[in-house]
Amino acid sequence: MTGRSIGLALACWFPFGAWAQSDLYDPSVVHEVRIYFDEPDWQHILDSLMVAGNEERLIGDVRIDGTLLPDVGIRYKGYSSSASGRVKNPFNIKLDEVHDGQDHQGYDKLKLSNVIQDPSFLREILAYEIARQYMPASLTSFADVYVNDTLIGLYTNVQDVGKDFVKEHFGSKGGTFVKGNPAEVDLTGENSNLSDTPGTDSVAYYNLYELQSDHGWKDLLRLIDVLNNQPDSIESELNVDRALWMHAFNYAIINFDSYVGYAQNYYLYHDEWEQWNTIPWDLNMSFASFRLTDASTYWNGFTIPQAATMDPLSHHGSNPSVFPRPLLRNLFANGTWRRMYLAHLRTIISENIVSGSYRERALELRDLIQLHVLADTNKFYTDQAFLDNLDATVSFTIAYPGLTELMDQRAAYLAAYPGFSGQPAIGDPQHMPANVSVGAQLFITAAIASADTAFVAYRFNDQGLFERTAMFNDGLHGDGLAGDGVYGAAITMGSNLIEFYLYAENDSAGAFSPERAAYELHRILMPVAAGDVVINELMADNRGAVLDEDGYAADWIELYNRSGHALSTAGLFLSDDANDATKWALPTTQLDPGEYMIVWADGRANGGSRHANFKLDADGEAVVLAYDETTLIDQVTFGAQYPIYTTGRLPNGSGVFRRLTPTFYAYNRLSSEFDPDDDFQIFPNPASTQVFAIVDTDSEFDVGIFVPDGRLHAGPFTYGAGELVEIDTYGMKAGTYIMQVRTNGSTKRQEFIIIP
Repeated sequence: MTGRSIGLALACWFPFGAWAQSDLYDPSVVHEVRIYFDEPDWQHILDSLMVAGNEERLIGDVRIDGTLLPDVGIRYKGYSSSASGRVKNPFNIKLDEVHDGQDHQGYDKLKLSNVIQDPSFLREILAYEIARQYMPASLTSFADVYVNDTLIGLYTNVQDVGKDFVKEHFGSKGGTFVKGNPAEVDLTGENSNLSDTPGTDSVAYYNLYELQSDHGWKDLLRLIDVLNNQPDSIESELNVDRALWMHAFNYAIINFDSYVGYAQNYYLYHDEWEQWNTIPWDLNMSFASFRLTDASTYWNGFTIPQAATMDPLSHHGSNPSVFPRPLLRNLFANGTWRRMYLAHLRTIISENIVSGSYRERALELRDLIQLHVLADTNKFYTDQAFLDNLDATVSFTIAYPGLTELMDQRAAYLAAYPGFSGQPAIGDPQHMPANVSVGAQLFITAAIASADTAFVAYRFNDQGLFERTAMFNDGLHGDGLAGDGVYGAAITMGSNLIEFYLYAENDSAGAFSPERAAYELHRILMPVAAGDVVINELMADNRGAVLDEDGYAADWIELYNRSGHALSTAGLFLSDDANDATKWALPTTQLDPGEYMIVWADGRANGGSRHANFKLDADGEAVVLAYDETTLIDQVTFGAQYPIYTTGRLPNGSGVFRRLTPTFYAYNRLSSEFDPDDDFQIFPNPASTQVFAIVDTDSEFDVGIFVPDGRLHAGPFTYGAGELVEIDTYGMKAGTYIMQVRTNGSTKRQEFIIIP
């Protein structure tokens, strides 16, 4: 159903790519970014903006893999990687600087790094690929960058850690968001080390941290206080496991341009469960390219052999640090967390280094970029250094260790490190009964050898906090016979989904199942029964009645849990095509009894986890909720839709579908403002810019606009059955008008008012 406007129609033209494109962060492609400036002295201008330090941008155009985006904002980025007069500086490009909402494949910012401090060209991409196996970390790719069609060189293209990133990984973007990034790195200062030395006034922290959210200094200071002064309460503020993974990653590949070096280059996000989450950043100097630290052991920096044998616990741990590192020291002081950290370190080394997969991947990347590196006349190192640095040290101002040279020695050193081996062995977990209902008892068991203690950590959602319960080998927890080596735990199912991991330890080492926990988890899912979760309401012609979290008026679908217990949406799909029932997978979330869930049917892939990949047709269609192509949970077929009404169940959750006034995220009921059954309605009334009319008829109808004395002001205009009437009030004076609707069988008239 499409309305037809009476008034001026404006034609718009939008540039589009001339060829099909790969994803912006497809690592198998060297992308092309072409920047265009009108100013011939663009380089001097960008140098000046960088020196001024106010983050102002020069406006230019950018073409990404053939797609032109006009009027973007461009500046240099970084500290040590940028320099006045340097040809190959890194770029920070804001795609929506002028045109609100302008993006490329859902991304509104480009971060292009100039591959300084890395003769191999591999460090940043390889490090991020390792990190993404265990924690949220940026996507990456390579890109040839041109300015005014002159090749500047080969860059790494790193996904911005912004609000879209945290929304994707943490399900929200409104929490406190902080970057550990001092205004100027102080080699004799504390930087962003999370100590409480500056005191209790947030002003003292302004130059040490960048607040990326609109608020949150109070939240950050609370974390700092607990981290430094209440170590027994750290888990109430911090996702400890996520922090341990970040530390294990940094120490595994000697990424010291980070929290463990001079306390910088990381993010913190405070999620909706009141937990701070660590996020790594700026990995271009990983694999011991950066070898400075303020730990007392290596105050003047460390050598490549010392990098390979860097102690993962005593450095900033048991040994004194010149400046505090509470995020390390106060976590490692806890024996279980220390063993968990070493287990994570063992997993990273085993899966990437000992397996040799990192070198195989490095060779793939090197083959991909070799011709592009050789064509880069502005790179900071020689062609031979690029070819050699994967396996061998190359020296310029400093020595850059060969990646395999470093990591082979690192793996050998860690293999003999106390606590790195000797861990319990955990067998594949089992559960009984095979089919368990919500509210019933579930037993999770596993064969575990060489353990002193074990527990299962579980949750009934795909995000949020874990609960823990001990596992026993006593014959009383579904574990068979006492002392048989099978451990068990009993859990009351709080939903049809449970996600969990196992952890076991002895006096020297710990082990997880799965090994990548808690980033990867075991899962048991019992299907939702038909009728337990229903499509409750939908709006397919939203003209602003409801706005999404980004301020867009999008189609929406409301789901409702009408059962008497919590249910997970895991495994469910929504679609507007009964022949393609699995078009869009719902995000996994828990719906409590009587709880609603809104899905925005807007086709915006970058909108977030609750934005479907399809739009609703206002002329009418079907919506289905299903597990697969043949297992339907619910469905509705609706007809022509209008912007003041929705289609919803009445009574709420169980009745037949009918026209309603919107009851977004609420109990469905009829409204006294409009009668959905009235066959001729005008809205809004009074109006200022547009007037709409709904005429329910099965045949064509004519519409005329009259002034009160009976003179025809406009029309008559002919509309098809069910077509929405749209009146553009441009040129109409303020006052009272009459709309007349004539069908084959009747004539109806209603007044409406135009206001200035």
